[in-house]
Parts: sequence; structure tokens; C-alpha cells
Amino acid sequence: MRVFVADHPLITHKLTVLRNAKTPQPTFRLLIEELMTLLAYEATREVRVEPHEIETPVAPTTGVRLSEPLPLIVPILRAGLGMLEGMVKLVPTAEVGFLGMARDEETLQPTTYAERLPDSLAGRQCFVLDPMLATGGSLAAAIRFLFDRGADDVTAICVLGTPEGVEAIREAAGDREVTLVLGALDEGLNEQAYIVPGLGDAGDRLYGTVDH
Repeated sequence: MRVFVADHPLITHKLTVLRNAKTPQPTFRLLIEELMTLLAYEATREVRVEPHEIETPVAPTTGVRLSEPLPLIVPILRAGLGMLEGMVKLVPTAEVGFLGMARDEETLQPTTYAERLPDSLAGRQCFVLDPMLATGGSLAAAIRFLFDRGADDVTAICVLGTPEGVEAIREAAGDREVTLVLGALDEGLNEQAYIVPGLGDAGDRLYGTVDH
């Protein structure tokens, strides 16, 4: 597994504003989108392309275009939706699927409660979006789900991660092609499994608290 932790002053600056508990929800949403575009730039360095001949106003030339099958972007519901627009802006021709992951309160294991994906992902590069890599349980389950569907290359993009989460993804990846892109690698988890220093609950800060 390849791990890339962003090292760019703009990313660090935007993360600082995101972490601030006083940052209002509209600003938080906008910054998540902007951060995602910056992280997507790094995450797509190995995106598959093929030669493509075109005519410029001056002369013919050969460039590249995304190879078929097109890459698949998979936000994990619900917080991953906040990252989707920033990724689609960078790769507008990519296709989009969805995965809903939740923890079973009896087994404490992540389960899939919703999915909208092609029946076969054979030959696909998949980009999974999940803002917070805490214990890594949900993201690891999502990665295994995509490989079980036939994906042969998965890149996970997270705003923040922890050493515990990275190890969980490393274990889930095994010897398969997995890349993990992080905006920052934080210290670890507290007793409630929140990332420290983190930024709180990304889903709540994006969309508000939903009463059950």
C-alpha cells in the first residue's frame, strides 16, 4: 500500500480553518470542497490515460484522455458527499457510485446499508472519499467491497487520518493495489474514537446534527 500525506501550505492553512470549532457550516462546506480538489490532484497522479490525437488551431498533436473504463468515484455516505463536488470538478468525466456504511451496534462491525455501483468493477480504478480515517473500519470494509466487485486499483482520499486507521487500511489492502491520500496524519484517537486533534464529526459539521 502507498501512503501519501499532503505537505502543502495551502492544504495546511485550509485544514487549520476546518479544525477551528468557530468556523461556520457554510465555510466548512466550501473548505472541504476546496481541500478535496487539492487532494484529488495528488490522488490522480496514476490515473490511467491513453493517447488522443487532436487538431490545435496551429497543427495536429497527440495528447491524452482518460482510458476506458472510466474511473469511478465512490463517496461513503453521508460525510463523503461533502467531498464529491471537489473531486468531480477535477475529473468531470468520471462516473460516480455511492456506498452507505454503518456500524452494527451488536457486532460493532461495519455493514453496508446502501450501494449504487455497477455490478462489475472489473478493470476499474476506484476513488473512495471519506473525510475521517479514524479506526479505519468503515473505509477498510468499503475497500474490500470494491475489490470483491472486481476493482483492481483503489485510491482512498481522506481529509484526516490516524496511525491506527492507516494500519487498518494496510491490513485490508493486503497485496492489492491501494493508495491512501491524507490531508494530514493526526496523533491518534481518544476514548470515544474521535481523531485528536481532529475537527470533530465531519458529517455533523457539514450537514448538521440529525435527530434519531
